[in-house]
Formats: sequence, structure tokens, C-alpha cells
Amino acid sequence: MLINKKTERKVTQGKSVQAKITFEYTAPEAKEVSLVGNFNQWNSQANPMKKGKKGMWKVAISLAPGRYEYRFFADGNWENDPSCSGRVANEFGGENCIRIVA
Repeated sequence: MLINKKTERKVTQGKSVQAKITFEYTAPEAKEVSLVGNFNQWNSQANPMKKGKKGMWKVAISLAPGRYEYRFFADGNWENDPSCSGRVANEFGGENCIRIVA
């Protein structure tokens, strides 16, 4: 099996391939929406979303394969992703959404 130097370097350094993952949230009346999760240490300033047509907020971030917990932070309120069926209880009595990146 032939491995080029770039591939060999990734394998030997233990780096995983990241994928661009898009998150969307519909909130036509919202002024600010952020994507917040364990991938950004729950920092509400780390991944602001951009408002598009018809109030659809979007952001694309690079994630390595794995299981991630997240929520949206819209105008100071924690919101779940209505399109996400996978949820887990959080320590505040609510739920976090789950996104699996293959």
C-alpha cells in the first residue's frame, strides 16, 4: 500500500479529518443567535450565526468525527434544535441536542 507524505503525516500525528457541519435554526424575530456546545466550551460568543431569508440562522463549523452536545443561544435564551431528535439531560434540568459526526 502506498501512502503519500501528507497522508502519512496525518496518520502518524494522529490527526483526524474534520468535516464542515452546518447548523440551522429558524427564529425570524431573533436579533442574535449563536451555536453553543461542548466543541466551543459552551462559549456563546464563539460561533455567532448569520440570519438568512425567512429568519433562518446558519453557521458552518469544522468538527472531527465524534459525538457533540449543543444548543442555540437566541437573544439570551437557551433553545433546542427542533430538527434534532437525539437529546440528553443536562445539569441545569434541561436537555442538550446531540450531533454525531461520522
